[in-house]
Amino acid sequence: MRSPTRKRFEHGTSEYQPIEGQIVWIDNHTDEDKLFVIDLPDGVSLDHDPGQFVQLFVPGVGEAPFSIASSPTNEGPFELCIRAVGNVTNAIHDMEAGDVVGIRGPYGQGFDVDAIAGENLLCIAGGIGLAPLRSVINYALDRPGEFGDLTTLYGCTEPAEQLFPDELESWAASDVMAYRETVDEVPDGQAWDGPTGVITSLIPPLDFDPESTVALVCGPPVMYRFVIKALREKGLADDRIYLSLERNMHCGRGLCGHCQLNELYVCLDGPVFHYPTVRDKEEAEV
Repeated sequence: MRSPTRKRFEHGTSEYQPIEGQIVWIDNHTDEDKLFVIDLPDGVSLDHDPGQFVQLFVPGVGEAPFSIASSPTNEGPFELCIRAVGNVTNAIHDMEAGDVVGIRGPYGQGFDVDAIAGENLLCIAGGIGLAPLRSVINYALDRPGEFGDLTTLYGCTEPAEQLFPDELESWAASDVMAYRETVDEVPDGQAWDGPTGVITSLIPPLDFDPESTVALVCGPPVMYRFVIKALREKGLADDRIYLSLERNMHCGRGLCGHCQLNELYVCLDGPVFHYPTVRDKEEAEV
């Protein structure tokens, strides 16, 4: 549980005014992905729900939304896994431990851990989608009495793109979580002794009770329809599926319209959605 000595994160005079956060540690995961560990001042806790996000501001450059990769059960600093894909993310990648950034949030609707308490959890992550799912995976590992069996499936394009490599090794050796992984391909010069194929290839061999299992899914947009189809073929009902949809978020407060899905806003109504809520939204592409 979070330490009672840490104060809850509160905004200043406005919810749009960021609070200063200091980068205390950076870990290089891939050529494009880094993990940033960020501490808030004066013993403040982010106090987020798994699956929520923050807006991170780089002075002189701009801000962007990022899912929180750490569990709220962790005391102290929180973690963001950031891929260098644009001006803000490239600027963040150029920063060093000790540098200061602005933080707003946490924002959005995360995974409703109360609603899924007591259920078996099947977490399915593709690529950088592992970052937000890591938050709920570690939450469940830290509170094993609150959930049933825990299974995690992780797929990425190639071995060199795997995130959290040390953690993946511990998950593979875990006796409290079943972990399976795959890669689409193995380029020359990369070592890999696991299965190859898209992530949906990991679903048919699974043995789970569809009446007592919920699936938590996050990955690239192209992945969702195929994962949902495979889950349905295993007997899992649509109302037992939750999706984290993070694309196109910008302002974090539903003002810019970048993330609008019909009448829904990913930054306000999500990023985590109960699948039936977005199933018939054409723009959701699920």
